[in-house]
Amino acid sequence: MQILPIPALADNYIWLLRHGSEAVCIDPGESEPVLGYLKTQRLSLRQIWITHHHDDHTAGLPELRRHFPDCAVYAPPGIPHATDTVGEGSGWTLWQHPVRVWHTPGHTDSHLSYLLQTGGRLHVFCGDTLFSAGCGRVFTGTPAQLFASLQRFGRLPENTLFYPAHEYTAANLRFAQHIEPHNPAVARGLQDATHTPTLPVSLAHERQINPFLRTDHFQVADRAAELAGQTLANEEQVFTALRELKNRF
Repeated sequence: MQILPIPALADNYIWLLRHGSEAVCIDPGESEPVLGYLKTQRLSLRQIWITHHHDDHTAGLPELRRHFPDCAVYAPPGIPHATDTVGEGSGWTLWQHPVRVWHTPGHTDSHLSYLLQTGGRLHVFCGDTLFSAGCGRVFTGTPAQLFASLQRFGRLPENTLFYPAHEYTAANLRFAQHIEPHNPAVARGLQDATHTPTLPVSLAHERQINPFLRTDHFQVADRAAELAGQTLANEEQVFTALRELKNRF
């Protein structure tokens, strides 16, 4: 199985899985780049996985379904053109590899992530929940939900690979350096981020550079309290302060 990013819109990645003559895509914000790739590679689209309802993750669905009417579309509730509504605990087998669905709210209240086990590790298609060195904005979810979702990700094996839907790494690392100006891993990451794609990323790497996964580090907590101008009593409060600071950064 191959996993590759198809650039779309301004900074999206539509992740595509391919095996033999079949393909699966995740969060098609537009159809043209997917259709172009499938045509040149002579692939048939077997499944589409949707993490949440925002247009930059779903706008390509109607045209893709028109070209591939037998394609299954797995999605949270309320997604037009979905064939299967899925949620926490849903699962199936793709090319003999297990797929699990997690409910990972925060960015939106119904946001899903898809966990694929292949090649001796987990591959997590996390939409706008986790970015490299960052996390999604809070829209219809809550900061507490987003914090819990990232904490859940943090309990996965260190070699887990994450596949976010946006190339935000460089901008996120600039904020991370604002929070931890003396973190050498962040400085190295900024240098490396000039080469794209920067994704996927391992959990081990994110633990070193992502302030939203480092709320248990005193340097991050103290800096967040200083910049927020308030006492932060626990990790969730540190996370919430960081998210507000990033919104204004």
